[in-house]
Amino acid sequence: MDTASPATSSSALVDETAAAIRARIMSGEIPIGAQLRQAELAKTLGVSRTPVREALRQLQTGGLIEVVPNRGAVVRVPAPWEVREAYEVRAELEGLACVRAVRRITRDGLGELRATNELLRPGDAPPNAASHAANDRFHTLIHEIAGNERLARVIREINEAFPRNVSALVLQEHPRHRDDNFAEHERILAALQTEDPDLVRREMQSHVISAGEQLARWYERRSATVFRG
Repeated sequence: MDTASPATSSSALVDETAAAIRARIMSGEIPIGAQLRQAELAKTLGVSRTPVREALRQLQTGGLIEVVPNRGAVVRVPAPWEVREAYEVRAELEGLACVRAVRRITRDGLGELRATNELLRPGDAPPNAASHAANDRFHTLIHEIAGNERLARVIREINEAFPRNVSALVLQEHPRHRDDNFAEHERILAALQTEDPDLVRREMQSHVISAGEQLARWYERRSATVFRG
């Protein structure tokens, strides 16, 4: 027997709707600067406009969207300083995850990390969905090995503050960044293998700060033009 109250069911629907919209934004299906029209979203998601309206308010509170005069709700373009601040914090947390991973990593764990990074080895073919997933997987594998779910959750929250497809676009548009990304992962792997916690912390922190700077510069280039037209 279903004992859920109407209010509980309504709240769950709003949360599900917000999650569905967030997923489309994070994947790039709904790009930064795009308008979020309630009627279109309701039709796409198969719900009424009421949960869509409440879901948009929820996402606005979380900072993923904003209301712009004469345009309504749009996917928010993060300020470059926000990206740099977030990645400064992320660098510290990911460094901690690496320190914890040094004490827990196995030969199989190293092998999986190495195989994952091989999918990112620069070549003639442009990055694809598999390589983008491998880039994220490299980090989440370290979080899993670190064995602290609260730490992993906070890192995820920072990552989910910005559309994930933009990080993929940065690597896609700049071959040099792809080369650097692969090489930085290799140095992290080497430090994990030598079981040097201070070294692996520094390598990961440097890697994350570099990625954050690339992302901030991407937003700097886009922020002046994304709303034109």
